[in-house]
Amino acid sequence: MIVVLVEHAQGNLKKKSLEATQYAAQIAQQTGGTVTAVAMGTISEQELASLGQYGANNVLHVADSRLDTLDAKAYTKVIAAAVAQTNATVVVGIHDTTGKAVMPRVAMRLKAGLVAGAVAYPNTSNGFVVKKSVFSGKAFAHVQINSAIKCISLMANTFPVVKGAGTASVASLAVNFDANDFAVKVTHVEKASGQVPLSEAELVVSGGRGMKGPENWHILESLAQELGAATACSRPVADSHWRPHGEHVGQTGGTIRPNLYIAIGISGAIQHLAGVNSSKTIVVINKDPEAPFFKAADYGVLGDAMEVLPKLTAAVKKFKASQN
Repeated sequence: MIVVLVEHAQGNLKKKSLEATQYAAQIAQQTGGTVTAVAMGTISEQELASLGQYGANNVLHVADSRLDTLDAKAYTKVIAAAVAQTNATVVVGIHDTTGKAVMPRVAMRLKAGLVAGAVAYPNTSNGFVVKKSVFSGKAFAHVQINSAIKCISLMANTFPVVKGAGTASVASLAVNFDANDFAVKVTHVEKASGQVPLSEAELVVSGGRGMKGPENWHILESLAQELGAATACSRPVADSHWRPHGEHVGQTGGTIRPNLYIAIGISGAIQHLAGVNSSKTIVVINKDPEAPFFKAADYGVLGDAMEVLPKLTAAVKKFKASQN
């Protein structure tokens, strides 16, 4: 039996949770088990039942509105209860803010081995071996989990989400909470701007100090809008309050794995690369020929962003028009 933690935003399942469900279904196929998704907070039964299209057999739901926001202690208690009820031997989550807070706690509580940041399906031909990235994405490690219960958190955007057929059965999960389980009090929620969530985006357009100031950001946003991409930024940009900190990617910000990452006016310091070097294709636009980012790029454009971006946006518009 495999248990997978699924997340939602305002009652809509997140794309990365669908990916995690499919990942769990692949493990179930390898081991001959079934998949039980665990959902928390305010979300409809119809939405949860749709997880059957991604490989879930069952869904256990704790419909407590206090779980609409992350509280690692309470979330851990729910997952532990689901594992106990299903006799699960594998727990799957996503290596995001929630997974980083919850999965280590779950592993400790269940005395389970944990691989954080998995990038491939487990190899079960000789034991249970999971591949993960190490050294800021510069290498890979193959980790064997020998414990009776195994925990895995998956790097988002590792596998494409493929919708199938099926409906998962949905049941309530009873968990007895006490006051100590909700130690975190959320007083304000600030939603990230943009139509595409950065952590789930397949296309990302990112800017650095080469954009020269927040007044020029509309040029970058025009390109992102034409591409249907999310926007991101380097740490100096966020620290200067040109852009919200939710858009900061790098070693001290978010880690992303889009299909395309366009870095504009970013030098490419190792701290920034640590958060983006797992992108499938990297395009760098910079007027400094010595910018370190060019060494990590698949494609590079040497030029001033203020001149290159309007031309690139116009080219994208022209291409889109030709396809209609």
